[in-house]
Amino acid sequence: MVAHLSRWLLTALGWELRADFPKAKKYVVIAAPHTSNWDFPLAIMAVKAAGLDVHWIGKHTIFRWPFGWFFRALGGRPVDRAHSLNLIQQLADLFEESDEFIFGLAPEGTRSKTDHWKTGFYHVARAAKVPIALGYLDFGKKQVGVSHTLHPGDDIDADFELIREFYQDKQGKNPHNESLIQVKAEPHTDVRGPA
Repeated sequence: MVAHLSRWLLTALGWELRADFPKAKKYVVIAAPHTSNWDFPLAIMAVKAAGLDVHWIGKHTIFRWPFGWFFRALGGRPVDRAHSLNLIQQLADLFEESDEFIFGLAPEGTRSKTDHWKTGFYHVARAAKVPIALGYLDFGKKQVGVSHTLHPGDDIDADFELIREFYQDKQGKNPHNESLIQVKAEPHTDVRGPA
Protein backbone atom coordinates (compact mmCIF):
# COMPACT_ATOMS: atom_id res chain seq x y z
CA MET A 1 0.00 0.00 0.00
CA VAL A 2 2.73 2.49 1.01
CA ALA A 3 4.83 1.52 -2.03
CA HIS A 4 1.87 2.05 -4.41
CA LEU A 5 0.99 5.40 -2.83
CA SER A 6 4.63 6.56 -3.00
CA ARG A 7 4.93 5.57 -6.66
CA TRP A 8 1.66 7.36 -7.43
CA LEU A 9 2.81 10.52 -5.62
CA LEU A 10 6.16 10.59 -7.43
CA THR A 11 4.41 10.19 -10.80
CA ALA A 12 1.79 12.83 -9.91
CA LEU A 13 4.61 15.25 -9.07
CA GLY A 14 6.25 14.51 -12.43
CA TRP A 15 9.17 12.48 -11.04
CA GLU A 16 10.64 9.30 -12.48
CA LEU A 17 12.00 6.63 -10.13
CA ARG A 18 15.17 5.04 -11.50
CA ALA A 19 16.19 2.58 -8.84
CA ASP A 20 18.99 0.10 -9.32
CA PHE A 21 19.44 -0.69 -5.64
CA PRO A 22 22.18 -3.15 -4.65
CA LYS A 23 21.23 -6.78 -4.19
CA ALA A 24 23.20 -6.75 -0.91
CA LYS A 25 21.19 -6.96 2.31
CA LYS A 26 23.40 -4.40 4.02
CA TYR A 27 24.69 -1.12 2.61
CA VAL A 28 24.94 2.63 3.08
CA VAL A 29 22.92 4.73 0.63
CA ILE A 30 23.68 8.42 0.19
CA ALA A 31 21.44 11.05 -1.39
CA ALA A 32 22.79 14.12 -3.18
CA PRO A 33 22.71 16.91 -4.10
CA HIS A 34 20.99 18.15 -0.94
CA THR A 35 19.93 21.76 -1.52
CA SER A 36 16.26 21.97 -0.53
CA ASN A 37 13.60 20.97 1.98
CA TRP A 38 12.01 18.95 -0.85
CA ASP A 39 14.92 16.48 -0.86
CA PHE A 40 13.84 14.57 2.25
CA PRO A 41 10.22 13.84 1.22
CA LEU A 42 11.31 12.91 -2.32
CA ALA A 43 13.99 10.54 -0.99
CA ILE A 44 11.51 8.95 1.44
CA MET A 45 8.93 8.49 -1.34
CA ALA A 46 11.61 6.90 -3.54
CA VAL A 47 12.74 4.34 -0.95
CA LYS A 48 9.13 3.53 0.01
CA ALA A 49 8.19 3.18 -3.68
CA ALA A 50 11.08 0.74 -4.07
CA GLY A 51 9.82 -1.21 -1.05
CA LEU A 52 12.98 -0.63 1.01
CA ASP A 53 13.34 -0.26 4.76
CA VAL A 54 15.97 2.47 5.02
CA HIS A 55 17.11 3.79 8.38
CA TRP A 56 18.44 7.27 8.96
CA ILE A 57 19.53 9.39 11.90
CA GLY A 58 18.37 12.86 12.78
CA LYS A 59 18.79 15.47 15.44
CA HIS A 60 16.98 14.22 18.55
CA THR A 61 14.86 17.38 18.72
CA ILE A 62 12.84 16.45 15.61
CA PHE A 63 11.70 13.23 17.31
CA ARG A 64 9.79 15.07 20.02
CA TRP A 65 6.02 15.37 20.19
CA PRO A 66 3.96 15.87 18.06
CA PHE A 67 5.89 14.49 15.05
CA GLY A 68 8.38 12.09 16.64
CA TRP A 69 6.24 9.03 15.94
CA PHE A 70 6.00 9.99 12.27
CA PHE A 71 9.77 10.30 11.79
CA ARG A 72 10.32 6.98 13.59
CA ALA A 73 7.74 5.34 11.29
CA LEU A 74 9.78 6.61 8.32
CA GLY A 75 12.89 4.81 9.62
CA GLY A 76 14.39 7.61 11.68
CA ARG A 77 16.50 7.13 14.76
CA PRO A 78 17.22 10.04 17.09
CA VAL A 79 20.80 11.07 17.86
CA ASP A 80 21.88 13.59 20.47
CA ARG A 81 25.10 14.78 18.88
CA ALA A 82 26.26 16.36 22.13
CA HIS A 83 26.20 12.97 23.89
CA SER A 84 26.91 10.66 20.99
CA LEU A 85 30.37 9.14 21.36
CA ASN A 86 31.83 7.16 18.47
CA LEU A 87 28.75 7.31 16.26
CA ILE A 88 30.60 5.57 13.42
CA GLN A 89 31.27 2.51 15.59
CA GLN A 90 27.68 2.51 16.88
CA LEU A 91 26.38 2.43 13.30
CA ALA A 92 28.90 -0.24 12.29
CA ASP A 93 27.65 -2.31 15.24
CA LEU A 94 24.05 -1.96 13.96
CA PHE A 95 25.17 -3.46 10.65
CA GLU A 96 26.95 -6.29 12.48
CA GLU A 97 23.91 -7.06 14.66
CA SER A 98 21.39 -7.02 11.79
CA ASP A 99 20.65 -9.58 9.09
CA GLU A 100 19.47 -6.75 6.85
CA PHE A 101 20.26 -3.07 7.37
CA ILE A 102 20.23 -0.11 5.00
CA PHE A 103 21.46 3.21 6.36
CA GLY A 104 20.70 6.38 4.40
CA LEU A 105 21.95 9.94 4.72
CA ALA A 106 22.79 13.15 2.89
CA PRO A 107 26.59 13.53 3.06
CA GLU A 108 26.41 17.31 2.65
CA GLY A 109 24.77 17.46 6.07
CA THR A 110 23.08 20.76 5.25
CA ARG A 111 21.07 22.42 2.48
CA SER A 112 23.61 25.28 2.34
CA LYS A 113 26.76 25.31 0.21
CA THR A 114 29.89 23.98 1.94
CA ASP A 115 33.44 23.44 0.74
CA HIS A 116 33.37 19.70 1.50
CA TRP A 117 31.20 16.69 2.21
CA LYS A 118 31.08 15.05 5.62
CA THR A 119 32.88 11.70 5.43
CA GLY A 120 30.94 9.79 8.11
CA PHE A 121 29.05 7.75 5.48
CA TYR A 122 32.37 6.58 4.04
CA HIS A 123 33.88 5.61 7.39
CA VAL A 124 30.69 3.81 8.47
CA ALA A 125 30.73 1.76 5.24
CA ARG A 126 34.41 0.89 5.70
CA ALA A 127 33.97 -0.02 9.38
CA ALA A 128 30.91 -2.17 8.57
CA LYS A 129 32.53 -3.60 5.40
CA VAL A 130 29.48 -2.73 3.29
CA PRO A 131 29.11 -0.97 -0.09
CA ILE A 132 27.90 2.58 -0.67
CA ALA A 133 24.94 3.05 -3.04
CA LEU A 134 24.97 6.43 -4.78
CA GLY A 135 21.47 7.89 -4.70
CA TYR A 136 20.50 11.11 -6.39
CA LEU A 137 17.78 13.75 -6.66
CA ASP A 138 18.14 15.34 -10.09
CA PHE A 139 15.76 18.29 -10.32
CA GLY A 140 16.97 19.08 -13.84
CA LYS A 141 15.66 15.76 -15.18
CA LYS A 142 13.12 15.16 -12.38
CA GLN A 143 14.67 11.79 -11.66
CA VAL A 144 15.28 10.20 -8.28
CA GLY A 145 17.08 6.94 -7.76
CA VAL A 146 20.23 4.90 -7.32
CA SER A 147 22.40 3.78 -10.20
CA HIS A 148 25.90 3.07 -8.92
CA THR A 149 27.54 1.19 -6.05
CA LEU A 150 30.99 1.87 -4.66
CA HIS A 151 33.03 -0.44 -2.45
CA PRO A 152 35.16 1.93 -0.35
CA GLY A 153 38.87 1.20 -0.43
CA ASP A 154 41.95 2.53 1.31
CA ASP A 155 42.19 5.76 -0.72
CA ILE A 156 39.37 8.13 0.22
CA ASP A 157 40.53 10.78 -2.28
CA ALA A 158 40.42 8.30 -5.18
CA ASP A 159 36.96 7.12 -4.11
CA PHE A 160 35.75 10.72 -3.82
CA GLU A 161 36.95 11.29 -7.39
CA LEU A 162 34.64 8.47 -8.52
CA ILE A 163 31.78 9.94 -6.47
CA ARG A 164 32.42 13.41 -7.94
CA GLU A 165 32.29 11.97 -11.49
CA PHE A 166 28.98 10.26 -10.75
CA TYR A 167 27.28 13.42 -9.46
CA GLN A 168 28.69 15.89 -12.00
CA ASP A 169 25.53 15.84 -14.14
CA LYS A 170 23.01 15.73 -11.25
CA GLN A 171 21.30 19.04 -10.42
CA GLY A 172 19.83 20.01 -7.06
CA LYS A 173 16.73 22.18 -6.72
CA ASN A 174 18.98 25.11 -5.77
CA PRO A 175 22.20 24.49 -7.74
CA HIS A 176 23.93 27.48 -6.11
CA ASN A 177 23.72 25.58 -2.79
CA GLU A 178 25.45 22.42 -4.04
CA SER A 179 28.47 21.60 -1.90
CA LEU A 180 31.87 20.67 -3.29
CA ILE A 181 32.32 16.91 -3.40
CA GLN A 182 35.64 16.63 -1.66
CA VAL A 183 37.14 15.69 1.67
CA LYS A 184 37.61 18.53 4.15
CA ALA A 185 41.02 20.08 3.66
CA GLU A 186 43.41 19.62 6.56
CA PRO A 187 44.75 22.86 8.06
CA HIS A 188 48.11 23.75 6.54
CA THR A 189 51.01 23.79 8.96
CA ASP A 190 54.18 25.60 8.05
CA VAL A 191 56.99 23.23 9.05
CA ARG A 192 59.84 25.20 7.48
CA GLY A 193 60.85 26.81 10.75
CA PRO A 194 62.34 30.29 11.12
CA ALA A 195 63.78 31.92 8.02
